[in-house]
Parts: sequence; structure tokens; C-alpha cells
Amino acid sequence: MAKNKLLRMDNVSIVVESLDDIISFFEEIGLKLEGRAVIEGEWAGRVTGVQSQRVEIAMMVTPDGHSKIELSKFLNPPVLGDHRTAPVNSLGYLRVMFTVEDIDELVSRLLTRGAKLVGEIVQYEDMYRLCYIRGTEELLIGLAEELGNQ
Repeated sequence: MAKNKLLRMDNVSIVVESLDDIISFFEEIGLKLEGRAVIEGEWAGRVTGVQSQRVEIAMMVTPDGHSKIELSKFLNPPVLGDHRTAPVNSLGYLRVMFTVEDIDELVSRLLTRGAKLVGEIVQYEDMYRLCYIRGTEELLIGLAEELGNQ
């Protein structure tokens, strides 16, 4: 029997309260809105296990076209839990990390839009400068600037 071969990772999904606010936040980071749609119907509930769901989604894509984030706003049923303010040592999915060109400039811009620096911008050896921020809706976002590759 042939072994299945992984082809790619398509996207990461994040459930949000306001698609417009989150789209604007990710556009500020540099992602582009690829499309928006309402997903519903019996088939969708069979995939997710959430029957009678009605979800508005927005697909954001990185400038290189290789990575996507699916933003989901549940219209029905209501959201059951909220993990956005969990500390970084919590179990489960936690954050998305982006490599950026100028971490100081981007963090400064995001702070003026209400983001909060979680710790501080630190340098890891001679390879990266890194930080975590809490963005719109308290989403935890990692930012990394590669050093010596510019």
C-alpha cells in the first residue's frame, strides 16, 4: 500500500467577533483579502460537527501566496468558548507567526492601532529579532525579523 504524501498546509482558521476589524488588522501586517463568503448548509455541519452552522468567512493570504488565514465569524450557533487571552504556555493552538521586513516599524504602527506588546522585542543570536503582540480582539501574533538577510 502506498504511503499518503502531504502536499501543503492550506490555512489556519481563527474565529473572531468582527471580520471587518480583523481584516483591517491583518491588512496592516501585510496580508491581502482573497475573498469573503457565507458558509452554511448540511454539508458544512457534517465537516465540522457543528450542525445548523452559518459562518461568514474571510480568507487572507500572505504576499508570497503560500500561506493563508481563514477568519470565521459564527452567525449561528453562538461561539461557545474564548481562548484569546490564554497565556503563551497554554495547551492548544496559540498564535500565528509572521516574518516581517522591519519589526520595529511594524510594531510601532500596530501599537498606534491598539495592539499591545506582550513582552519585548528580543534578539535570538544573530538570526532573528522576535516579539509577541496582542492585536485586534486580543489575538496573539508572533513577529520575526530575519537578521543578515536583507
